[in-house]
Amino acid sequence: MKHIPILLLLLLGWQSGAQEPPLRLTLEEAITYGLENNRTAKNAGLDIEAAIKQKWETTTMGLPQLDAGIDYNNHLKQRVSLIPGEIAGQDPGTFVPVVFGTQHDATASASLRQLIFDGSYIVGLQSAKVFLEISENAKEKTDLEVRKGIISAYSNAILADETLALLKKDQQTLEKNLHETQKLYENGLTEEEDVEQLQITLAQITSNYNNAARLREVAYDMLNITLGNNITQELSLSDNLDALTFQYTDPTLLESPFALENNIDYQIAKNQEKTSELKVKLEKSKALPTLNAFLNAGYLGNNDEFGFLENEQRWFGFATLGLQMKIPIFTSLGRTAATQRAKINLEKAKNDLDEKEQQIQLELSRARSQYKFALEEYETSKKNLNLAQRIENKNQVKYSEGIATSFELRQAQTQLYAAQRDYLTAMVNVINDKASLEAILNNSNQ
Repeated sequence: MKHIPILLLLLLGWQSGAQEPPLRLTLEEAITYGLENNRTAKNAGLDIEAAIKQKWETTTMGLPQLDAGIDYNNHLKQRVSLIPGEIAGQDPGTFVPVVFGTQHDATASASLRQLIFDGSYIVGLQSAKVFLEISENAKEKTDLEVRKGIISAYSNAILADETLALLKKDQQTLEKNLHETQKLYENGLTEEEDVEQLQITLAQITSNYNNAARLREVAYDMLNITLGNNITQELSLSDNLDALTFQYTDPTLLESPFALENNIDYQIAKNQEKTSELKVKLEKSKALPTLNAFLNAGYLGNNDEFGFLENEQRWFGFATLGLQMKIPIFTSLGRTAATQRAKINLEKAKNDLDEKEQQIQLELSRARSQYKFALEEYETSKKNLNLAQRIENKNQVKYSEGIATSFELRQAQTQLYAAQRDYLTAMVNVINDKASLEAILNNSNQ
């Protein structure tokens, strides 16, 4: 019994040692990690693999096809045929019932087919290639969206950390001010209102701190999901907002050249146009003849009893070589209507492509404007934060010297807290807006 506590300590020590350490990531490491593990990105990669298999599946339709089969028939009640009686030496006009064939027969055969020409097959090969391009573009689009999502989730998680740290620091400062003011009030050196003003401010900061703590948990859960982790995975983020904001401050993006053909949304719309063109070709190809070659060969055995597995069984071979051509002649104008409908859809796809070009240009203009505003707002909020800090420090001194009232101090503190929030938000906006602009430019290299 004395050894039980030791065993428990050893067990607990083994369990604690078995716990995985936190996953420590910079933003760039998080992007790389997320592109490999995000479930949506992984599915997009699987779609490419499926498209490759589908392309080969379509290709094999024009390659030789070989089938083999074995047929066995047991004629439980054989068909009776009537032959003229004269053949059997009977009177004219009479018939003799006879049974042709044996009760059992078996056939082992193989069939080789080769497509020689089919217009729809050629279009099918082109469609399979375009489908692979669509899957690859969808993967690229998904990766861009996942990258944006990771940047947003990562910066929001850091924002939650730094907001929590600021609120904790403000809370400690207020608690110190409140303690000192409470002592002054107890000694009759200040008014009760001064204590109450600080209590109000402290209560608000405490409430904000508790809410920020809850939001931090949500932010980290969101980051884990975006990275493809379980939400229980513990994370440790290496970057901070100041460093990331400096890294994501790039005014040259506002004037960087834009190649429309590099935009992934344009490429996807272009693929839709290609698909519509192929549908027109497919409908036209249905007016062309199809030509196939075939070779059938096998062996046939007959017996009145089941003896196909015996050496004495006789087998008779047969073989057929041939060509099969199918020529469409008249479909009551159905094929013409289908071709016209495909041309109409092609015209719609071209209109959609033109519309997408205009939308992309608008999105680019909006993204550049938003990024420029984010950079300006960041500089403004940084200046405002410095001013608010100086104003709050001056009011702290004035309040301690009895020159400023508690109301003036609270007003300066509230202004400082708002400036702190604005500054943190401005940094996150710079990071996210640059990521959005890069996605449109398809320029993810920082």
